[in-house]
Amino acid sequence: MAETATAQDHGPLDPRVFRDVAGRFATGIAVVTMVTEAGAKLGVTVNSFNTVSLDPPLVLFSLRNEASCYEAFTTAGAYAVNILAADQVEVSRAFARFAGDGWAVTPHQVSARGCPVFDGALAVFECVPWQRYEGGDHVIMVGRVVRATAPRNGEPLMYYCGAYHNAIVKA
Repeated sequence: MAETATAQDHGPLDPRVFRDVAGRFATGIAVVTMVTEAGAKLGVTVNSFNTVSLDPPLVLFSLRNEASCYEAFTTAGAYAVNILAADQVEVSRAFARFAGDGWAVTPHQVSARGCPVFDGALAVFECVPWQRYEGGDHVIMVGRVVRATAPRNGEPLMYYCGAYHNAIVKA
């Protein structure tokens, strides 16, 4: 049976149903990385990445207000968005909810701008903050892309209906 999310009498939607229905939109997976002023490397898995503008080149990702890395990312001078390949499920898991030491399992370099960049990423966008918008229980971070690279070819890692997937459709 199909899931339905409906607000009755302007009341709230059931968050679980809303999340399940929204999960029907397949997304790519990225890890956003930065280095704090104290020199600590931080990374967080997101599936809320999107391009915004070509001129100027802008991208966005969303970060939960309750995230332990919230303050670090909202005050960062630069960050990198590492787009994951299908063979990087463990990288995604390592940086999701800070489960384990992602840096130990992820070969990476630190860019000239000071951002950790994953060796196996399909694409990397190095950004400086552009704008920040409140979005309910998340903050929407818009960054101006100062460097974009596509270090390798491969299939993307996808997230759909609460599970990892990979798929390339060639038309």
